Amino acid sequence: MNKDKVALQNTDIGKDNHLFEDIVKIVESAKDRAYKKVNEELILMYQEVGKYISEKTKEASYGSGFVDNVAEFFSTNYPELKGFNRRGLYRMKQFYELYKDDEKVSPLVTQLSWTNHLKIMSASKSQEERRFYIELAIKERYSKRELERQMDSGYYERYMLSNGNNLPTIQ
Repeated sequence: MNKDKVALQNTDIGKDNHLFEDIVKIVESAKDRAYKKVNEELILMYQEVGKYISEKTKEASYGSGFVDNVAEFFSTNYPELKGFNRRGLYRMKQFYELYKDDEKVSPLVTQLSWTNHLKIMSASKSQEERRFYIELAIKERYSKRELERQMDSGYYERYMLSNGNNLPTIQ
């Protein structure tokens, strides 16, 4: 009799699966929002660290050795923190310096992942090309692979040849 009761309960649960899917949608939506917020905070942190490093390296007493000293400090004192090596710190500095005066891009930077920013920074030849790919990646919600595919195929150059200087716009 217990087996029949369990089988009946499982059957009843199966009838309500569509109700449970609504709960799954709520959970997934919350997870997406949390991921976006975490990404936004990471990008803002990288930007702040980049600003700090940029300003300190401009001071004559620090020079280029400052980044090496910061990287060594993190390596020694916070080895569990990834990305704060010499290369990562220079990328944060570059990130800040590339976008600090760009009024169109600055409000958009938190809408992309750090990985996408790294690809755009390393593969773009001009400010216009960086802006193009940032706006395109946001508008089309490109993954890292899709952005790489578009950039590696020379999409910016083809777009500019076919449409002039009209960049995709973002609401």
